[in-house]
Amino acid sequence: MALDPQAGEQLVARAAAELTDADAVEILKWADTALEGRMVVATSMQDAVLIDLAVKVRADIDVVFLDTGYHFPETIGMRDAVRAAYPARVLTITPALSVAQQDAAYGPELFARDPDRCCQLRKVQPLNAMLGLYDGWVSGLRRSESPTRADAQPVEWDRRRSVLKVNPVVAWTDEDVQGYIERNKILVNPLQAEGYPSIGCAPCTARVGAGEDPRAGRWSGTGKSECGLHT
Repeated sequence: MALDPQAGEQLVARAAAELTDADAVEILKWADTALEGRMVVATSMQDAVLIDLAVKVRADIDVVFLDTGYHFPETIGMRDAVRAAYPARVLTITPALSVAQQDAAYGPELFARDPDRCCQLRKVQPLNAMLGLYDGWVSGLRRSESPTRADAQPVEWDRRRSVLKVNPVVAWTDEDVQGYIERNKILVNPLQAEGYPSIGCAPCTARVGAGEDPRAGRWSGTGKSECGLHT
């Protein structure tokens, strides 16, 4: 049910005019109304901040978790905890190929030899297929996370997928996130307390030392900084 590109661009223009200084919940309310509820929250299960915000707008909102087959056990446990704690409909999406099938087709440990291709197969393609059922998706993207995200806006037109992309916490700092977690007793992936401030697939995520860039542990040594979901 992809949006018409012209309609999508018009919605982005409206958002720019109407959401000046809007907070995260106001951004989500605007998008939920504009899309008549046809949006889904995408989460890596690093924490439940985005889900907590979204259910304030629509309790039964769809939440998609991309199970790549390479996640830490703690991340799978976090998904299960979110499912138990919130009324949202948590959907687990898997790639077309299992890890074993991918190994047979592309060789073992594709993540080490061609991480971009691995992310494409195990994250990007499954999300693209899922988003074909919606008119918009909600992401936890924040400007402060990376220079590649510095120009992100609260509402954007995702041309590649012909859907609206909603970034309600785009202006939040790390301190804003932590403050929300503490004030609202939000579920957090236990790996964060073990030196993993940015959590992806286990083979491609390393601990980060004190004072280091929180995303320094993602695809360390490869020059890669994004999985492809936001590019």
